[in-house]
Amino acid sequence: MTLRRDFLKHASRSLAAASLAFRRAAAAAPQGSFDVKAFGAKGDGQTLDTAAINKTIQAAASAGGGTVAFPAGNYLCFSVRLRSNVALYLDEGATIIAADTPEGGASGYDPAEPNQWNRYQDFGHSHFHNSLIWGDGIENAAITGPGRIWGKGLSRGQGAMNPGVGNKAIAFRSCHNILLRDFSILHGGHFGVLATGVDNLTIDNLMIDTNRDGMDIDSCRNVRVSNCYVNSPWDDGICLKADYALGSARQTEFVTITNCYVSGCWQEGTMLDGTYRKFGPDQRVPHTGRIKFGTESSGGFRNITISNCVFEGCQGLALESVDGALLEDVTVTNISMRDIMSAPIFLRLGSRLRGPEGTQVGTLKRVIISNVVCSNSVSALGSVISGIPGHYIEDVKISNVQILHQGGGTREDAAYQPPEYEDIYPEPDMFTAPPRPGRNGRGPDGQFVAEGQGRGAAGRGAAQPQAGRGPTAPLERHKMPSQGFYVRHARSIQFDSVVIEAAQEDHRPAFVLDDVQDADFFQIRSPHAADTPVFALHHVSGLSVHMCNGVKDAQLQKVDQKTL
Repeated sequence: MTLRRDFLKHASRSLAAASLAFRRAAAAAPQGSFDVKAFGAKGDGQTLDTAAINKTIQAAASAGGGTVAFPAGNYLCFSVRLRSNVALYLDEGATIIAADTPEGGASGYDPAEPNQWNRYQDFGHSHFHNSLIWGDGIENAAITGPGRIWGKGLSRGQGAMNPGVGNKAIAFRSCHNILLRDFSILHGGHFGVLATGVDNLTIDNLMIDTNRDGMDIDSCRNVRVSNCYVNSPWDDGICLKADYALGSARQTEFVTITNCYVSGCWQEGTMLDGTYRKFGPDQRVPHTGRIKFGTESSGGFRNITISNCVFEGCQGLALESVDGALLEDVTVTNISMRDIMSAPIFLRLGSRLRGPEGTQVGTLKRVIISNVVCSNSVSALGSVISGIPGHYIEDVKISNVQILHQGGGTREDAAYQPPEYEDIYPEPDMFTAPPRPGRNGRGPDGQFVAEGQGRGAAGRGAAQPQAGRGPTAPLERHKMPSQGFYVRHARSIQFDSVVIEAAQEDHRPAFVLDDVQDADFFQIRSPHAADTPVFALHHVSGLSVHMCNGVKDAQLQKVDQKTL
């Protein structure tokens, strides 16, 4: 029996090892692939390998397609031009490194191609060829493998208009059938991944640890983002957009985002190396890192689902339509949040209208958010659902949500009346202080202009990574009047099984409703501070409240001012 047990034990180990070897072989570059070293690439981290790599890609494309293999090594590059029917495979130990921008006018990254529509979105969104790796109008292309892309020499926006400067790790425009899988991106510049007008896009198992946006999916259709880790303290983690860079208001639609982790709390690179070091108190960091729709929103966002995602040390979920977008038919479920730095949930319909003349206010409707837990959120903002006068957020259902915030709000905070700020840049804290100048993309005459043409240089929008520098003089800010949800200019809103908890006593209502029609509240639990109502109502009609602790069941047809 002992011999038989030993045999079975060793046999099972052999089978497991064989299975692992098979999986590794299956994932490796196929035989007959095009090895960049065979075409002259050195991979020594000092020699520029751009010409050899592009020569290899062209050879694969000329052969009808194939895999361009990067064996272990450090490949210093300027712009790598991907072609149709070509896959780049980055082996274990292979790193494509963005070279530093050359001095003295020497050629570097490919120049930014002209775009007559550049006044309607930032410079980084308007151009694609000034990237480390780019594909334009291609099909059936991929980047895979366990290697790394290090955007060492990329700009995060500053100076991006200058010749020879690159500002994105990966960029695709007007492509279809694109696969990105298994590699990591460190220090990706303005964008780790920018995909604009890409249909049938799959992004799976990427790790992005970067100094600005993780991935931006813009005006794309049929997209699957799964199993990704994104640490982006200075800008958004996973961001859907629908800008005007392609010369039309194109939808981002039929998108699934699932099983992803986003964060804004780790020093750049420490998620990838596993040390997970947080920022010190002397470092000025916005801790953005979130999943967001917008800000660029000329086209729209339709038929999108987000599920099974974790937010840590970053801002919360943001769904924004401010440039005329139709934001419709969205579901968000099974979300876990911790240490949220702004509003856990932020829905905004606004009228910035950064698009061609005649652009109309869009819509934000048919949104379901369910099964959300959030702990240790900052308390200043609560969650915000806000349209603008005459344009309502509609048909929103929020259920099975539990939010624990830090608390500490006062009665003076509860009395604050947030301004409308209908046309300014949308952020969760937008109602708490006067807007910063130059945030709407307009020149001195009020017209939209491209960056550098009367409204500042490219990349001026996001905070610059800085160590060893304390925060600037703080802007005087108010707290929002609600500790749970502030809802304004909305109709057909449902809250079901929602729990609001405060770590410290908070004297703001759990819910403030202003210009709201047809709102249903069922099974709500909120804190019980002395002399603090659960609901503060301003110009509300069709309110139904049932089984909410501390409040008698009520149905109110119309009230101008009332607390419950």
